[in-house]
Amino acid sequence: MRRFLPLLIGAMVLLPAAPAQAHAALVKTNPVQGTTIQVAPKQVELTFSEAITPVNDKIRIIGPDGKRADSGTPQVEGAILRIGLKDNPPRGTYLVSFRVISADSHPVPGGFTFSIGEPSATPTQEASEEDDTTITWLIGIAKYVGYAGLVLLVGAVLVLTLLWPARLDRAGPKRLLWLGFGLVTLSTVGSLALQGPYTGLGFEEVMASPFGIALLVRLGVLAVAAILLRPLINGTGGIVDRVLVLGLAVIGAVTWPLAGHPAGSPVPPVSIVVDALHLAGVAAWLGGLAMLALFLLRKATETELHAILPVWSRWAGLAVSTVLLAGVISALIEVGTVTALYKTTYGRYLLVKLALVALVMGAAMLARRAVSQHRTTIGPLVKTELAIAAVVLGLTAALTQTTPARTAEAIAQAPAIGQGQIFATTLESNLFRLQIEVDPAKRGNNLIHLYAYTPEGQPLKVVEWKATVALPSAGVEPVDVPMLRLTDSHATGSTSIPTAGDWVFKFTLRTTEIDQDSVTTTIKIK
Repeated sequence: MRRFLPLLIGAMVLLPAAPAQAHAALVKTNPVQGTTIQVAPKQVELTFSEAITPVNDKIRIIGPDGKRADSGTPQVEGAILRIGLKDNPPRGTYLVSFRVISADSHPVPGGFTFSIGEPSATPTQEASEEDDTTITWLIGIAKYVGYAGLVLLVGAVLVLTLLWPARLDRAGPKRLLWLGFGLVTLSTVGSLALQGPYTGLGFEEVMASPFGIALLVRLGVLAVAAILLRPLINGTGGIVDRVLVLGLAVIGAVTWPLAGHPAGSPVPPVSIVVDALHLAGVAAWLGGLAMLALFLLRKATETELHAILPVWSRWAGLAVSTVLLAGVISALIEVGTVTALYKTTYGRYLLVKLALVALVMGAAMLARRAVSQHRTTIGPLVKTELAIAAVVLGLTAALTQTTPARTAEAIAQAPAIGQGQIFATTLESNLFRLQIEVDPAKRGNNLIHLYAYTPEGQPLKVVEWKATVALPSAGVEPVDVPMLRLTDSHATGSTSIPTAGDWVFKFTLRTTEIDQDSVTTTIKIK
C-alpha cells in the first residue's frame, strides 16, 4: 500500500489541470451578432450546440444607456435560450451577456452585441467573474480520487468474492475495500460541493440538475452496497447477494457518464452505455492488478498462484477487450475527425493516453505469456502496469475537464459572427413580424433564414412561405426562391445571385386559408 498510493498521487500532481472550457458552443443568435436591425425584437434567441441550463442571474441584456434592457425570466427549450427585451428600447448597441450550463455539467460563459436602428458605443457592465482556477484544480483532484477509489473498491470486491484463498486473512483487502469506499464517497460529496462555485448555480439548483441527481444516486448506491457487500467480502455470500451487488454496480457505473461528456454527446444513449462499460473494464482490470501486487503475489503459495493466475488472466483479457472496444467507440464519438485528434487539446491528451495504454498492454501481454508458461514471477510486470495506469487515470480526469474534440473543432472552424458577412433585418406587416437573415449577402450562393412572429413577438405558425429576388436596375424580373419549412415559424431557402447590386427580396407569408401578406427589403449584394 505504501508503494501503490504514492503512484496515484504522484501521477495526479504531474498532470496539468485542464482549463475550464465551454463544452457547448453558441452556434447561432437572433438577432445575428454584430448586425443592425431596424425593428426591435421582443426577445433575443441564442442557439447552442447541445441542451443547456440557464444561470438566470448571469443572463442579461445591457442597453446603450448602460442599464438592464432584459425583461422577465430567461426561457430554455433544449438548446435554445430566449431572453425577453423590454418594450420600446432606445436606438443603439446592446450587449447580451450569458452564462449557461452545458449538458455535461460544465459552465459556458459568453456574450455578443447587436444594434437597433444604428450602432453606438458598446455598453459596459461590471467585470464578469472569471473562473477560479483553484476550483478547477479541486474538481480535477476530486475526479481523480473518485477513479482511484473505484479501482480499489472494485478490485477488492472481485478478488475477495471470487479468487481469494480460504486460508488467507481478509483484513488487508477489507481495509483496501473500505478505503476505496471512502475515496469514492469523498469524491462524490466534493464534486457536489464544488459544482455550485464552478457553475454559478445555487445549492438547490445543483441538487435538482441531472448532474446533482446522478451523484445523489451514486451516494445512495454506495450506502446500500456498504450493507450488501459484507457477506461477500466475508466469504459467506450466496448467489442472491452477488446478483444484488451486480445490479447496484450497474446503476453506480451509469452515474459517471450521466455526470460527464457522454450526457452531451450527439448520441447520449450509446455514449452512456459505452462509457459505463469502459469504466467498469478499467476498474476491474486495474483493481485486480492492485490486489495481485499488494496481496496475492506476496502471500499466496506457489500452488495457489498456479490456480489463481490463469483465471485472473482470462478475466483481465475480457476486461482489456472491453476497455479497448468501448474506448474506440467513445473516441470516435467525442473526437469526430482525424484532424481534431491532433489539433485540439482533447485530442492530444487522448493520443498521449493511447500511447500509455499501449505500454500497459505490452506489460500485460508479457505477464499473460508468463502465466501461460506457468511462471508466477510477474510482480515487476504488474507493478509496471500499475505505475503507467496511475498516469492514465490522471489523463482521464484531465479529459473530463477538457472540451471534447468534436466541439473544439466546430468552434475553431465556425466562421466569425458579426463580421458583416450576414445581412439581418426585421420587417413588419399587419399580420406578422419577419426576421430575415441572408448569408453571406455576396455574389454566389446565399442562404436565407426566415423567422415569423406575431406583431406581439410570439412565434407564428405559417401555412405557406414564398420568396422572390429581383434586380430592377438590370431588368432582372422576380425569380422564385424555393423555401423549406423547418418549423411552423422557421423556413430556409437558398438562391444563387450572379452579380452585385441592390437586389429586392420579397417574402409572402400565408397564415390561414385566406390571410396572407408580403414584405419587401433591398439588400446590397457585393
